[in-house]
Amino acid sequence: MSNPKLEVLTPQNSQLIFIDHQPQMAFGVQSIDRQVLKNNTVALAKAAKVFNIPTTITTVETEAFSGHTYPELLDVFPDKDILERSSMNSWDDQKVRDALKANGRKKVVVAGLWTEVCNTTFALCAMLEGDYEIYMVADASGGTSKEAHDQAMARMVQAGVVPVTWQQVMLEWQRDWARRETYDGVMAIAKEHSGAYGMGVDYAYTMVHKAPERTSSQHKVLAAVPAK
Repeated sequence: MSNPKLEVLTPQNSQLIFIDHQPQMAFGVQSIDRQVLKNNTVALAKAAKVFNIPTTITTVETEAFSGHTYPELLDVFPDKDILERSSMNSWDDQKVRDALKANGRKKVVVAGLWTEVCNTTFALCAMLEGDYEIYMVADASGGTSKEAHDQAMARMVQAGVVPVTWQQVMLEWQRDWARRETYDGVMAIAKEHSGAYGMGVDYAYTMVHKAPERTSSQHKVLAAVPAK
């Protein structure tokens, strides 16, 4: 018997949805540093753009209390419509269902706030009623406490959700460094968003391969002058 979850994520078999990456939702997140959360979310979005992954952005009660989606996330997809909802469960909105169906891919990569509410209810319903496979990006999602996030992830995993991280997803899409058409894009994301790994890439490029520094302007280096 074949198991679709044994298939790795590829740019051809997956789609992505961002759920409620909005200020009021982020204010309540305690399971992960919120700046790290934003970094990871934007990095995942940039990876999706590099690989042309069909992407849905949905929001809840924007004008009432949640506020507007991270501008850094929206700027990755400047022409994309935002699917507004009233329900905490994205599956309850027909626009969201239609968008997922139109993308025509059963593997749905999910990042959202909060893990224990909006992510969980969407994941369970999308699997039960839509026959989708859900890949939950744990470090681009956040809960109101570490326990809330962890227990929600555990509940979803027990139900069949596959837990992943943003960089794992990006590198699974890349798969082979010989794929030059996306190599530079992936490296650019890593250098900006992957912490010490990205610093190491910068170091290797400049110190080993003698590439120019990754700066928007040049800076004169003044030699050391021993004090008298």
